[in-house]
Amino acid sequence: MNNLLQAQHVRVEFGSTVAVSDISFDLAGGQLLGLVGPNGAGKTTLLRVLAGLQAPTRGEGYVMGKPVLGKHEIVRHHIGFAPDSPPVYEELTVEQFLRFIGRAYGLDADETNERIDYWLEQLWLTDKRDSEIKNLSRGMKQRITLARTFLPQPHVLLLDEPLAGLDPAGRIQLRNVLTMLCNQGCAMIVSSHILSDLEAVATHIAIIEHGSILRWSETSAMHHTDEHRRTYSMTTLDNHASHTAALESIEGVTNVIVNGRTYTLDYHAGDAHAAELLQNILQQHISVCSFMVVKTTLEQAYLKAGV
Repeated sequence: MNNLLQAQHVRVEFGSTVAVSDISFDLAGGQLLGLVGPNGAGKTTLLRVLAGLQAPTRGEGYVMGKPVLGKHEIVRHHIGFAPDSPPVYEELTVEQFLRFIGRAYGLDADETNERIDYWLEQLWLTDKRDSEIKNLSRGMKQRITLARTFLPQPHVLLLDEPLAGLDPAGRIQLRNVLTMLCNQGCAMIVSSHILSDLEAVATHIAIIEHGSILRWSETSAMHHTDEHRRTYSMTTLDNHASHTAALESIEGVTNVIVNGRTYTLDYHAGDAHAAELLQNILQQHISVCSFMVVKTTLEQAYLKAGV
């Protein structure tokens, strides 16, 4: 996959305060990075640097191989940035505002109309087309901001707390839209405090604190402290006293815990190893009723990171 977005040793200082400290990473098309961390961790500052709205003290952001703040100004047309406070012209109607955005990006009238219709439908705004923005709720303004961001069809999307202010149905709808855009090849960074929503859509997670990335991994690996180990759970037909010793005798098995007929244990990660483990358990003449990999939530992984 080609990298659409790169951060190379990005550092941002405000006086003696280091907001972002030497952050580097690459994102390819089809990847969605969930950026999580406490308030003041540097998430918004990093997004603003990558959007070309904040000059870094050191380092550089690149989109499609070109520096965001370089002489190739057209590169910024390929970036969609949605801040956490909806930036809209409140005296305009929803359609007037989106039409203005289309003209600003040089889209012709027919293409603008087609895209407006599409994004109003995708973000449940069709019935608000002729409403003045000033009369709408914060959640509706958030949807309008997203429609404005998606309208030019940018290759890179930087969304700062896009789920804030949305009701549960709106969050589900936005998750579906983000998944669709990811499948279409966009590279995205989404910051959010709603970790359950990030877990549902992100391909990768970065935990950031004090301007530094504490942990970066694929979302599936974020659930485990050791990416090469997994916790497995099984239920047996009985809770015979010999089961624990039999499980502990299997090479590679550690941390066997018993709760009635339910056993948890640690073993190597991966489907092949899971199949191998189950086969070894059955060879111990243990009657297994159920067998599965135990997954902690992203919230639990976040807390374990010490943030």
